[in-house]
Amino acid sequence: MRVAAIQMNSGADVTVNLELADALLGDAAADGCKLAVLPENFPLMPIKGRDKADHAERPGEGPIQAFLADAARRHALWIVGGSMPLASPDPHRVYGGCPVFDDNGRMQALYRKIHLFDVDLAGNNESYRESHSMYPGADPVLVETPFGKLGLTICYDLRFPELFRSLVDDGATMFTVPAAFTRTTGEAHWHVLLRARAIENLAFVIAAGQTGAHADDRRTFGHSMIIDPWGRVLAELPEGNGFIAANIDLDEQRKLRAGLPVLDHRRI
Repeated sequence: MRVAAIQMNSGADVTVNLELADALLGDAAADGCKLAVLPENFPLMPIKGRDKADHAERPGEGPIQAFLADAARRHALWIVGGSMPLASPDPHRVYGGCPVFDDNGRMQALYRKIHLFDVDLAGNNESYRESHSMYPGADPVLVETPFGKLGLTICYDLRFPELFRSLVDDGATMFTVPAAFTRTTGEAHWHVLLRARAIENLAFVIAAGQTGAHADDRRTFGHSMIIDPWGRVLAELPEGNGFIAANIDLDEQRKLRAGLPVLDHRRI
């Protein structure tokens, strides 16, 4: 089964971002992919974080979700919708929502980002407060697909291995990690964290990133990757708009988990 990670340099114009996403999804489908993962904030990287609230949608309603449903049908793709602004209990803040649409355009799952990026990066004069414009989700989400069970995560979730392990306990064979990792943290930790999540859970990881400079002067790291359960990088795109693709072998994964039954050896 062939899968893709879409890499984008999204800006503050939703229409332009959706046009780019559609073109890249079409390219992935033409390459034979059956599943594609979009990056975090794929429809909008705004000038100010709270601008996201102007585009917040309710589940199953709104132009961004309509676009994803239509693109999934037209391209015959399962689409993991990166993240997009969803209405929350606070009118000034949004959930980072990751909807999953099947190849008939039906929503099969909706994950709300649990961990919010509130950090001050020592020595870099970088400070981030996602909680100023975002509302945290609470529940892990697993979705059954023809390609196995997908554990849904978003960006900063990557630093919380207990979330990934809980998804594996529920049967996950693959993780999707749409992200907008900063260049600073990406250069330091992106590769090693993604490979660690794959190795320790013997799971595939599809990580789709934002790349380059954005409207709010943030710089994101790119380096979208597809990683196999042994920690091998099957495909990587360092920078620029585009997609990467790889074939995944679930039979090989089953053999790896049987031969190294680390998930069965846990004592706590």
